[in-house]
Amino acid sequence: MTRKLKLTAIGNSTGVVLPRELLEKLRVQRGDELMVLETPDGITLTPFDPELARQMEVAERIMREDRDLLRKLAE
Repeated sequence: MTRKLKLTAIGNSTGVVLPRELLEKLRVQRGDELMVLETPDGITLTPFDPELARQMEVAERIMREDRDLLRKLAE
């Protein structure tokens, strides 16, 4: 699916309106939360999953704390 979306002012913030078809594909509705993941290919939107959010926090902490060790393992 390729679609152009327009950014709009929402108070002092900026938002984007997601079309109904996209909400259906994501299986979310008004009031639900989305998770934004930065990937090598760009940005991915997924329904918010508290367990995945916890796992991502742990992974990011490990990558920060053990950066040098992970770099050596990658060599």
